[in-house]
Amino acid sequence: MAKKVLVVDDDLVIQKTVSARLEINGYDTITAQDGEEAIEKVKAENPNLIILDLMLPKMNGYEVCRTLKFDDKYKRIPIIILSALDRQDEREKATQSGADAYFIKPFDLDLLLVKVKSFTG
Repeated sequence: MAKKVLVVDDDLVIQKTVSARLEINGYDTITAQDGEEAIEKVKAENPNLIILDLMLPKMNGYEVCRTLKFDDKYKRIPIIILSALDRQDEREKATQSGADAYFIKPFDLDLLLVKVKSFTG
């Protein structure tokens, strides 16, 4: 059975690019464009992994990450942050929020795929 990945980004080009690459490599993808939709999709779909932007409408990525990582039902889902924010304090805040990995935009799709595989087996 294919692993399910939730791709959360309000930039549709990035969302579609990442989703297409994952699907080519055998993953099922679901998408969300804002933080609230991301939480709803996690609860409905229970993905194996989440790729999450930080700067999102309605609820930012830090809040999404904390909400999920501090919930016993969802805390085991790995979260990879995909963000344009390239400062050490942003990385630390993401880690403190529960993020498992951090990629800076623009990013290498091959390296992202390697990280996805490392979390999903």
